[in-house]
Amino acid sequence: MRETQMLKGILDGCVLRIISDGEVYGYELIQKLKQSGFDSVVGGTIYPILQKLEKNGDVASVMKKSLEGPDRKYFSITEQGQDTLRIFWQEFSELTDKVRYLWKE
Repeated sequence: MRETQMLKGILDGCVLRIISDGEVYGYELIQKLKQSGFDSVVGGTIYPILQKLEKNGDVASVMKKSLEGPDRKYFSITEQGQDTLRIFWQEFSELTDKVRYLWKE
């Protein structure tokens, strides 16, 4: 199974986790994912996730001036997003425990 297919179910949680460390703009978020080993992640995948998370109320955004070009849209996690992230990590942990159990058989 390709990594991109497996990522579809967990990328929202990974994005929220990075944003929970502090305000971040889209390109910076992509670079942080790549530094974490998610080499196949591209803007065309991340920007729709950010839009969805914002629409759902999990993140908020604000436009800020940039010294290096056009204004940037910075994202921060909301209180609801913190709850969503906590639930995600609980469910992800339970799922990985089940997968690990299967590999021990």
